[in-house]
Order: sequence, then structure tokens, then C-alpha cells
Amino acid sequence: EILLMESGGGSVKAGESLTLSCVVSGYPTSRLSMTWFRQAPEKEREGVANIDTFDSEKYIDSVNGRFTVSKDGAKNTLNLQMNALKPEDSGVYYCAAAPGWVPSLRPRDYSIWGQGTQVTVSS
Repeated sequence: EILLMESGGGSVKAGESLTLSCVVSGYPTSRLSMTWFRQAPEKEREGVANIDTFDSEKYIDSVNGRFTVSKDGAKNTLNLQMNALKPEDSGVYYCAAAPGWVPSLRPRDYSIWGQGTQVTVSS
């Protein structure tokens, strides 16, 4: 069984940074495509950043240049470095995984999900 556990959320002011982590157990991250999603109240869940099995990265336009997704193979962890945070970045952030090459930001392409971690950015 593949399990995901996020950490690193918190409350920050606009312009500050946060780093989210997602520890993976039960499967090597090198063989997983993984995506960070976020969901704000009363909004649909949206894919923010994807890293596939070739370590190619994909971002939504609103975070491109501010967020960086990466894998740490030694720790079997997915990370999301978030810089220059804005209030509209607030929400619950989830990591999700799929075995194999899945270069997708669509929630329906992922069957393995973490519990989520809250990020709140105040102006």
C-alpha cells in the first residue's frame, strides 16, 4: 500500500515563503508521478505542480516562477518550495501520486492522496 503524508503548512504573510513536504511510504518516488493540488473553500481542487518519472516539471501559470516542485530520493519525499506567496495561494494542499509516467495536473488521473495540509497567506 502506498501512503502519503504532507507537512509544512502554516500561516504566513504575503511575500513570504513556505516549503511543503510529502513523505511517501510503500513505493519509491522515482517510479511515481506526483502532483501538488490545492483547494480553497468553495472552489474546485486544482493541480499546482507536477513532477513525473523523468523529473520533468509542470506548473499552472499562476505559480510559475514562484513555486518549485522536487523529489528527494534519499528521503522518498516530494517537496514544494513556495516563494512570494499571495493570499490567493491559500487553501488545503494535497500531494497525490500515480505509478508510472503521468504528466498531468488533473485530479482524476490520481488515485493515491494524502490528507492535506493548510496554507494560509494573509495580505
